[in-house]
Amino acid sequence: MSNVSPMPKEEGLDHTLSLAREGYLYIPNRRHSFNSNIFETRLLGKKAICMGGKEAAELFYDEEKFMRQGAAPNRILQTLFGSKGVQTLDGAEHKHRKEMFMALMSQERIEDLINLTRNEWESAVTKWEGMDEVVLYEEVQEILCRAACHWAGVPIQVDEIKARSKEFGSLFESVAAIGPNHWLGRTARNNLEKWISGLVEKVRNQELEPPENTALHQFSWHRDASGDLLEAEVVAVEVINIIRPIIAISIFINFTALAIHHYPEEKVKLQSRDEKYTEMFVQEVRRFYPFFPLVAARVKKDFIWNGYKFDAGTLTLLDLYGTNHDPTIWDNPDLFNPERFSDWKGNPFSFIPQGGGDYHSGHRCPGEWITVEVMKAVVDQLINKMEYQVPEQDLSFSLVSMPSIPESRFVINNVKRK
Repeated sequence: MSNVSPMPKEEGLDHTLSLAREGYLYIPNRRHSFNSNIFETRLLGKKAICMGGKEAAELFYDEEKFMRQGAAPNRILQTLFGSKGVQTLDGAEHKHRKEMFMALMSQERIEDLINLTRNEWESAVTKWEGMDEVVLYEEVQEILCRAACHWAGVPIQVDEIKARSKEFGSLFESVAAIGPNHWLGRTARNNLEKWISGLVEKVRNQELEPPENTALHQFSWHRDASGDLLEAEVVAVEVINIIRPIIAISIFINFTALAIHHYPEEKVKLQSRDEKYTEMFVQEVRRFYPFFPLVAARVKKDFIWNGYKFDAGTLTLLDLYGTNHDPTIWDNPDLFNPERFSDWKGNPFSFIPQGGGDYHSGHRCPGEWITVEVMKAVVDQLINKMEYQVPEQDLSFSLVSMPSIPESRFVINNVKRK
């Protein structure tokens, strides 16, 4: 194979601890030091390939070359994704399951969720007016938990909201955690799957009748490519895969509030209620601030790309954060500048805060549309519907902790409705 070149390689027996120590910057740091968008390392005792940038993202989402089955470590399956969920599937099975999700993403249904979110937010403001201080991250998780459960057809009692929202939050907060916090995530996963599985059984026994256009109804009666109903436990995983990402928008909303606070000139622009500028602002929040650092796949079959050999079965990680801060894609990527999206063409491989590629056939998150619309609705609430003050607090955020959240969870006080 004379056309094969040696891949830049990180020396050493294993670099799992380096990944944990450096977090979002682990891959970008090495892309910079190797002056290469691709390098080989060792993680969890095995060879791994890390890569970033637009061309790497295009390669990563080529389903002829990469597969998701067996890519996610067990600790991620036991917290974030759940077993046998859509993220672990490939090929025709994945496409069939993905269609189940995409069926919920009509404009009408998304508008339903946005209206639910607005209503829950306005109710929360009434409560916040009587509070000495409001920890926005925690309050927003409860708002989104109520809205998401209602939208998904999942009945939830008022006295359950706080505990359930913490359990859903723990699924994505515990992914990279070690020790007790990781086990909190596993316990939360078990509790939530048991709860939703019980609801699925009630739906199938006709003891519970959620609206037909909701996830709980549609997933409970969904049949796989062989014509069989999904196992109740798998339905539970997929219903959670609808609710969890909506609640995870709380991370972006915290950063939205942070951006409004840190860049007061943006607040003036947003007060005009120019929908295009609001969307530009929201997209820049999603690009600029950390969400999830990377995604994983395995090489499906041996192939050569740009002179480098990829061996079947090799774990491969795509750098999400680094690609969104890649200076070959973005001018001055470390500056917060919504104007960069004024003439953006929507390339699915250069802007990948929630993954890349195609929504319908690929592994790009189908909830990305929801994320953008929820964030736009929240911007309107923060800018035009309420007044508040931001007291002294620690608003720093780490590029080591995954996911990253402002240290203080963004505290506000003296809340008043406009």
